[in-house]
Amino acid sequence: MTAKLPREPDPKRLAALAPEVRTLAAGTLLWRVYFRAGPHPMRWRDFRHYGPADARFDHHQRPKPGLQDQAVIYLAESPVTCLAEVFQQTRVIHRENRQPWLLGLRLAAAVQVLDLTGAFATRAGASMALMSGPRSVGRAWARGFHRAYAQIQGLYYPSSMHANRPALALNERAESAGVLPDKPHFHRALADPVLLTVLKNAALEIGFELG
Repeated sequence: MTAKLPREPDPKRLAALAPEVRTLAAGTLLWRVYFRAGPHPMRWRDFRHYGPADARFDHHQRPKPGLQDQAVIYLAESPVTCLAEVFQQTRVIHRENRQPWLLGLRLAAAVQVLDLTGAFATRAGASMALMSGPRSVGRAWARGFHRAYAQIQGLYYPSSMHANRPALALNERAESAGVLPDKPHFHRALADPVLLTVLKNAALEIGFELG
């Protein structure tokens, strides 16, 4: 990689750099698309303890088979951001394949996340390319951030798939702190006819097809 986006962070540089922390208050509404079927079915409030998968900011250790202490859950402030991120490979919002569900939840407790929406990534030695470059590089930086900043409960970053709208990758520290509620605010299968108009509008906004 280039100096604009090194393959991994410099631990000494991060140790000398104060993190830019954003606090999301209890009650903040966040969204998630998850799958109930397929190779790795999940429940609505599950953090993923296996990986790293192909996601950008997995901080799981490699190689390490089976479940790990490290965990991640991806969320966003807009349901359209979730759809853009989850279905970006095919650019088709599949309503039934692997049983996708749309979840809205309100945080049960405040969370502190490393804010990557401003100039912090550049100060840390990377750039905004961290959000659009190779995912393997993003994962290496996520591991570096996680090691350097023991107080952060996740990453807050601009979605390169949805006009830089905010997205989050919360980690096992947020899971241990019980930041997810006991009950969802909104919870529907994408195949539910109630969501058809919402999905049509989302597909139109981001230029995806609806399958």
